[in-house]
Amino acid sequence: METIIFGNGPLGTSIHAALADREMPVRMLGRPPDGTHDSFELGRPSLAIEASRGGAVASNVRAALAAGCRRLVIATTGWDADRAAVERAIVAGQAAAVVAPNFSIGAAVFGRIVDEAAELLGVVDGFEPYIVEWHRREKTDRPSGTARDLARRVIARRGGRTHAASDDGEDAASPEALEVAAVRAGSSPGMHLVGFDSASETIELRLTARDRNAYASGVVAAITWLTRTPRAAGVHPFDAVVDELLTTRLAATA
Repeated sequence: METIIFGNGPLGTSIHAALADREMPVRMLGRPPDGTHDSFELGRPSLAIEASRGGAVASNVRAALAAGCRRLVIATTGWDADRAAVERAIVAGQAAAVVAPNFSIGAAVFGRIVDEAAELLGVVDGFEPYIVEWHRREKTDRPSGTARDLARRVIARRGGRTHAASDDGEDAASPEALEVAAVRAGSSPGMHLVGFDSASETIELRLTARDRNAYASGVVAAITWLTRTPRAAGVHPFDAVVDELLTTRLAATA
């Protein structure tokens, strides 16, 4: 029973190392010359991990499904435009997929901390939220999937709209705006800061990734969740994996 990884970049390489350490049969695939993987050349993988690039997600998922794969983990960002089509393909193929913009368990917990902060500060006058994220220069999507998720969390508890900072002079002064600033420089694997600023004080929550091992560990947790018991066809959020993981560990310490 083999696992295939679409993508041989930093994320795919980290995931491959994590699975190899666990002695799981795994094969990492680079980008094919014509941009599309042939499903016949994939063999019959038991699980497929998407860790390539946003523009390749739809075709890679279709190839995996055509090869008979019914368990998928999608760890790539920047494919929002194809999301509806990908979800339909997964359901039609009777497959189960765990999808997240960030598979770090720490990031999942961080999101819940942001939920609480946004809700608490939403009832306090004068605090305005903002988000700053920093990734390596080569990362193309901006804001990142994680930043977009954090923005949605804050907006859901405070109201308003997301504004991605840019150089086009767009006015972000509206009281409904949530400023999301994206930095692309150097080789940072990811830093996300959620702040709440008032006239007299500032509260900041920060998550900094030092390497991609945290993402790989989360992918392993998602694989364990998918293979432990049959899952319903369709897309499942990483939160479902984290919920089960936290519940199990909290019960063990009770």
